[in-house]
Amino acid sequence: MPIAHIHILEGRGLETKRKLVSEVSYAISHSLDVEISKVRVLLHEIPEENWSVGGVSKADKNGSIK
Repeated sequence: MPIAHIHILEGRGLETKRKLVSEVSYAISHSLDVEISKVRVLLHEIPEENWSVGGVSKADKNGSIK
């Protein structure tokens, strides 16, 4: 049973996440030649203040933290 862990920033809509899970599941199923019902996808939504690039959090860069 393949399991994919995907880390994304919080804030995407439900339909976007549904599309992501569906397309990733299909890609794994097709690539590994396993039934799609055996594929697991776990989304980990990370708050902007816990995601940094180059030592600066996304929240600081976007002005989300006061």
